[in-house]
Amino acid sequence: MTKSRSNQKNQEVRVTNLNELQIKVIEGDKAGVEAGVNAALSAGLSPESIMNEGLISAMNEVGIRFENGDFFVPEMLIAARAMQAGLALLKPHLVEGGVQAKGRVVVGTVKGDLHDIGKNLVAMMLEGAGFEVKDIGTDATPEQYVQAVRANDSNIVGMSALLTTTMSNMKSVIQALEKAGLRSKVKVMIGGAPVTEAFARDIGADGFAPDASRAVALARMLV
Repeated sequence: MTKSRSNQKNQEVRVTNLNELQIKVIEGDKAGVEAGVNAALSAGLSPESIMNEGLISAMNEVGIRFENGDFFVPEMLIAARAMQAGLALLKPHLVEGGVQAKGRVVVGTVKGDLHDIGKNLVAMMLEGAGFEVKDIGTDATPEQYVQAVRANDSNIVGMSALLTTTMSNMKSVIQALEKAGLRSKVKVMIGGAPVTEAFARDIGADGFAPDASRAVALARMLV
């Protein structure tokens, strides 16, 4: 086989592997995603290209389908969980190869609020977009946000609230970041059913996202 034919064959294998991986992510086929990642690694594809051209591009498509009304939250969750299964296999290879995350995000649901579906989906979508995510869970105090930012050298803080009675705690987190001397080092994004763009401006946040797909777009813009 000539060199040009060999290169063409390798490119065909690459495209086939990545296309099949994308389809499995979009379908939410966890076992299929794991098999696809392993097949791509065995074919000699770089972990970075598998992540960017396989997992991230698939989650971008999931986000587009959600915004167009073709996907809903359940489909997004299933796809995100399948993507995470593939990412778990890739992470050791990415670390070994020195691949840098697009940004480091702390996410949590603010103090007094125990709702986590939206926050969990945002965290998974951010991971699927190449961000390193530290999820501090629900009912998170301002002190927990500050500690997580310091411990993870984060450059984005994401806060969620589903109750109007807990929204004010978002401002408390921003004030805690200011008091700790960290506010200038992080961008703050907020979201949740009762949250608005105007509220984000009022409390001094850097941005508002109405859903997980647009939270990813906002995070990309902020970094």
